Amino acid sequence: MQPVEREVSYWLAGSFFRLAYVEWGDNSSEPLLCVHGLSRTGRDFDVLAESLADRFHVICPDLPGRGRSSWLPQGALYQPASYVTALAHLLAAIGRPVQWLGTSLGGICGMVAAASPSTPISRMVLNDIGPFVPAAALARIRDYIGVLPRFADLAEAEAYLRRVHAPFGRLTDAQWHHLAETSVRALPDGGLALHFDPVLTEPIVAAEPQDLDMWPLWARIEIPMLALRGAESDLLLPETLQQMAAKAATHIVPDCGHAPALMDAPTIAVVRSFLEG
Repeated sequence: MQPVEREVSYWLAGSFFRLAYVEWGDNSSEPLLCVHGLSRTGRDFDVLAESLADRFHVICPDLPGRGRSSWLPQGALYQPASYVTALAHLLAAIGRPVQWLGTSLGGICGMVAAASPSTPISRMVLNDIGPFVPAAALARIRDYIGVLPRFADLAEAEAYLRRVHAPFGRLTDAQWHHLAETSVRALPDGGLALHFDPVLTEPIVAAEPQDLDMWPLWARIEIPMLALRGAESDLLLPETLQQMAAKAATHIVPDCGHAPALMDAPTIAVVRSFLEG
């Protein structure tokens, strides 16, 4: 099965931009929106989406400045509020209740949308993200996101991804190769770069990392939720997951950190069981 490429237009800061996405499965099935992490693209969910396409219409957008989506004119626009605005246009285009799966930044966007009055989100999976993120984890992310490597070829890009994203877990060679293919863009000189607008790193690099406390936002969410945590994650702490368990189902994914790649059959089965209610 191959995904179908689509796009929707959204308005931000006085201009219209393109939000690209891929979709899997029958569009008459229940929608499942999968939103990726900070420097990734919607193609991270290919394995998960193909596995769930027999039951759901799986929609995987590229956040602004990533993948096939439009780059924004200023680095300062690369903020969660902009991402939620873009995703709200996609939700409006879908036009019916959706389930949401968000990895890291995609989960933050999901929490913002789910906490809003009249939210169309009926159920949500949070992949290694919660209402508290420690400054130390944000500092680690800042340190690697601020580096903008160039690669001579795909093999060099894959070696980089294996090193930087080792916390994704024990992926197969084929899975790492697929991530490499979908994580890079061609440069005019024939080399490769990571598939995002370089200036999106500016707000991250410029800010001094501080603890991110979203507990007031969390308190307003009233839908069923499943929280996944990589067993070795430094971003979703064990004590945060324990507090989340008061209103969310929880599951620890072994042999990985931040964030589980959601490519292994046992974790996909956990996600499916929750989504099917």
